[in-house]
Amino acid sequence: MDPGGGGELGVARAAASSVEVLRQRDVATLTAAEKRRLAALFGTLDVRVPVRRAMRREPWRRGSVDTSRTLRRTLEQFGEPGTIAWRRRRTRPRRVVLLVDVSGSMSEYADALLRLAHRITTAPGSGRVEVFTLGTRLTRVTRALHQRDPERALVAAGETVPDWSGGTRLGETLRVFLDRWGARGTARGAVVVVLSDGWERGDPALLGEQMARLHRLARAVVWVNPHRGKAGYEPLQQGVLAALPHVDHFLAGHSLATFAELLEVLADA
Repeated sequence: MDPGGGGELGVARAAASSVEVLRQRDVATLTAAEKRRLAALFGTLDVRVPVRRAMRREPWRRGSVDTSRTLRRTLEQFGEPGTIAWRRRRTRPRRVVLLVDVSGSMSEYADALLRLAHRITTAPGSGRVEVFTLGTRLTRVTRALHQRDPERALVAAGETVPDWSGGTRLGETLRVFLDRWGARGTARGAVVVVLSDGWERGDPALLGEQMARLHRLARAVVWVNPHRGKAGYEPLQQGVLAALPHVDHFLAGHSLATFAELLEVLADA
């Protein structure tokens, strides 16, 4: 027994403490070495996609009585009462749409947010995930993020996005998304997550109008702001003020720990 708490146990405790500190750190303040360590931790995030009820039913341990199967069991036993068969409504993954702001004001968080999007996109059972970037234009990066290797996926996404670290026109890009993709049903009944600090160079009123459209279509709208969890933060940006009346969840998004909280909200949406 080591009275000083050294040895392998002490090393293990120190490593666990170091990881927990890193999980709580603001990703914008990390060194290059710390960001590499954090990148490896994205694989530890527990992704549980939201589900919706399907029309078809399936056998289950409880639920409603499956009359047909119960009757067949009775007939197989020549009319003697048999075990009651139960059934329930099947579930299917609910579509998730991620809208990631890659403008200049979000440049310190864009890498981590796209890593999060990659983790959600490639998680088992999450086949109904769509990812777009927002800036001066709308860009679909779903195909790029379907690559299993996160580094290759981020490189492919970076090559796809033409307006990296540019301006922000959230209202206009959101209108393009709703006109082109929302009309196809991408947002209908989906859980839509907007990852942005809300700095809007366009018309905030337009952003409010488009957020209202989005809220009418979606199952739930989640806004993730990297500054939300910081001490003294108040939602004073015109874009955020225009969007908040049409948001179901307003969350922080500056650390691995806050990303885990987002995933819990996503699973329950």
